[in-house]
Amino acid sequence: MKKHLTFSQIARQALTYLSAFSLSAFPLTAVAETFRLREATIADINRAFEQGALTSEKLVQLYLNRIQAYEENGPKLNALISINPNALARARELDQERQQKGPRSPLHGIPIIVKDNYDTADLPTTAGSVLLEGSLAADDAFTVQKLRQAGAIILGKANMSEFAESYGRLGYSSLGGLTLNPHNLKRDPSGSSGGSGTAVAANLAMLATGTDTSGSIRGPAAVAGIVGIKPTQGLVSRDGIVPLTLSFDSAGPMTRTVRDGAIALGIMAGVDPNDHRTLESQGKSHQDYTQFLDKNALKGARIGVAIDFRGGNSEVDALTEAAVAKLRELGATVEEVDLSPKLENLWSLMEKVTAAEFEPQIEHYLKTLQPAFPDSLEEMLSLSMSSQIANSEQSLNPGRVGGFEESLKHSGLADPEYLYIIHFEFPRVRQEILSAMNAKNLDAMIFPTMTCPASPVYTAEDPTYQCAVDDPYRPGYLANVSGFPGISVPMGFTQQGLPIGLTFFGSPYSEPTLLGLAYAYEQATQFRKASATTPALPGENFDY
Repeated sequence: MKKHLTFSQIARQALTYLSAFSLSAFPLTAVAETFRLREATIADINRAFEQGALTSEKLVQLYLNRIQAYEENGPKLNALISINPNALARARELDQERQQKGPRSPLHGIPIIVKDNYDTADLPTTAGSVLLEGSLAADDAFTVQKLRQAGAIILGKANMSEFAESYGRLGYSSLGGLTLNPHNLKRDPSGSSGGSGTAVAANLAMLATGTDTSGSIRGPAAVAGIVGIKPTQGLVSRDGIVPLTLSFDSAGPMTRTVRDGAIALGIMAGVDPNDHRTLESQGKSHQDYTQFLDKNALKGARIGVAIDFRGGNSEVDALTEAAVAKLRELGATVEEVDLSPKLENLWSLMEKVTAAEFEPQIEHYLKTLQPAFPDSLEEMLSLSMSSQIANSEQSLNPGRVGGFEESLKHSGLADPEYLYIIHFEFPRVRQEILSAMNAKNLDAMIFPTMTCPASPVYTAEDPTYQCAVDDPYRPGYLANVSGFPGISVPMGFTQQGLPIGLTFFGSPYSEPTLLGLAYAYEQATQFRKASATTPALPGENFDY
């Protein structure tokens, strides 16, 4: 007859059995992690690197697989305009360096996407235009140099609205075509960093760079359901970036999480003698912005909610109200702030400044290019209207051609109205914002990044789109005219599954405060979702 053991006897036998083996035979990492590329953060990737479960070469290949699946096949997002043919070779070099010397930074061996108005010496920089097709810059933009020095791999260049202006065709460029929103392929990716936003949301890379002249980091981040950081103007260099309007242009990171954005910002920020605005940031930037991330940052914080941006869309309004309630629940004091009518006509001022600045600033850039490319705005206009381009499948956005014409008509930087706006109107705007914040002792302000969801792509009609205002991008102008920082984070989805963004906005060089507040809100809400159109591929998920 078989003898049955008691529970205590079984337990003693099990302990005896386990004691016969060294604990080293059961490493803690054996059951510690499941790696999932589609949702991986920079920290997740570094953890896999450290455990030997992943190499940079394998990581780059996984991303190249996704690019092939979702750019060349599948939904054909058109997020990218070029791919770096040397990315795998560079990954192998960085893998070897990691083994010999250790990592340079958290971005060591991590592939990123650079917007196609950032100069890269090894990949063409076209600003999305067929007019600059094949143009190789003499060297990298200052920010690209910093990213490469940190060990980041430039995987490719992001498609963008041509010369960073959309004029009714959000996400379209004559060279790259129309970028689609990965959450809804019939909706636009906003502009002009729509390619960068789509690339990050679809996880074609860990992070992307963007530029923001009138909301072009934050808007695309909002409609893609990711994080976009438009820093204080002067915190990140614009040298080597194709200009649109240097009075407004800013460069910054676009990521899936606030922490990843903080990591990227610390690497991108820094004084550059070739961008005089960065001289103002001396002693005001940080190499590590993750030190300011605090889940409890909203406790005791004083937040102003701008009431000027209501009424565009009922779902956006409802999500904003829910965000206010959540901030209060997390310990913040939230008070209403009315910025109108003093700041309601910013776009008309911005248009005049862009018309004055674009010609001299773009021509300064064009003169750094090889002789085969246009060296004047007049030549760009002539080429864009030629039958060879105008009647081709790579024709320019007609609105962009009209923008060229407007700039050529303008009297330029000596124009009295332009000088008045720059020297009187914009300082007034800055003072009005600071006065409104100081009056209520605010740490930051919040408002919807855009007052409406992503609009239908210009090639399609969608009767379900609801927007009761002419300009849903108006909230973004505050940060560009003032030069102050703004961070967009996800604040929920519409019933159709379209992401909506919330902006945390503050005074100059208040990035540490804004990142802390945005992080606390993000961690408490966890609104971001992976796009349904770009699911995981075989080999992307594994245990280690």
